[in-house]
Amino acid sequence: MTSIPVLLADVMGGHRLTQQEATRLLEARGRDVLRTVSAADEMRERKVGDTVTYVRNQNLHVTNICKNLCGFCGFGRKATDEGAYCHDKAGIQAQARLAHERKVTEICLLSGVHPAFTLDTFVDLIHWVHEAASGVHVHAFSPDEVAHAAKRGDISTTEVIARLREEGLGTIQGTAAEILVDSIREVICPRKVPTADWVRIIKEAHNLGLRSTATIMYGSYETPADQAEHLGLLRVIQDETGGFTELVTLPYVHTNTPIYQQGIARAGPTGRGDLLMLAVSRLFLDNFTNIQVAWGKVGLKMTQLALLSGANDLAGTMFTDDVTGDAGASGSDYLDPEEMDRIVTDLGRKLRQRTTLYELL
Repeated sequence: MTSIPVLLADVMGGHRLTQQEATRLLEARGRDVLRTVSAADEMRERKVGDTVTYVRNQNLHVTNICKNLCGFCGFGRKATDEGAYCHDKAGIQAQARLAHERKVTEICLLSGVHPAFTLDTFVDLIHWVHEAASGVHVHAFSPDEVAHAAKRGDISTTEVIARLREEGLGTIQGTAAEILVDSIREVICPRKVPTADWVRIIKEAHNLGLRSTATIMYGSYETPADQAEHLGLLRVIQDETGGFTELVTLPYVHTNTPIYQQGIARAGPTGRGDLLMLAVSRLFLDNFTNIQVAWGKVGLKMTQLALLSGANDLAGTMFTDDVTGDAGASGSDYLDPEEMDRIVTDLGRKLRQRTTLYELL
């Protein structure tokens, strides 16, 4: 079997990693961790140079009422649960106006998949946001939400996506992916769309001109081989459509989630796991330009290390993130660009503000 140093040298020389080789790197221990991280940092430099990007954005919370109630989530509620909410037009627009005052360029809708929501609900949300925050880019609606709207309206998912695009949706969310392996989804998110549907809907969005993020939520119940299979699917889609703007790495936050409390899931990824996920993603996803670190989930010191491990994007200012907070993470609300600049400059890199589509401002 090829040693990890030789494998890394092959990758830096142009070899495209297989899923099996990616699994080996995700399982690295000892100095092989540092070797993998170092190779990823060099690959990052080749791809994007020394620029670290961020978007000035705000999360806008719609509802925590959700049809899925996934085992890895501490956010979702039934409509009858204590603390359940669903904002009306006034509540949505109050959040949007606040975002506009903060000079954000992107509003990201964070929402449960409310059983009663339809395509018209989603269209209303887009319009309400644009009325209150003219010119802002709306980033919203996962493949699971698209599938839900299609089912409710007895129409195709393609029709849903086309209508959302016509009504002003800027980009679609590559969330609800978690781990794109059905045996894992049956444990952690059994009510969400299966892998094949997620892939199909994302491709439909890309083919209709809507770009999306790609995501991976790791560290709950899956194995490194499952992680590599997930990355493999993303790479195939990107080969075909080129529609992903970035990979968003989302470590599982375990504290207040059912599958952890039931002893099914582990206590999230370790620091080694965080750095290797970023590094292997950079090395494996040779057709992705941008790898994002979720600062709200890993903390600022690990975020800085992530920028030495293949990541080049700090996501956004966010201002609020109840999904991560309800799962048990602290300090996930707002990251001031001045603080971003401090940790980026400390590495000898340059911070630049970007748009959702990675145009530098």
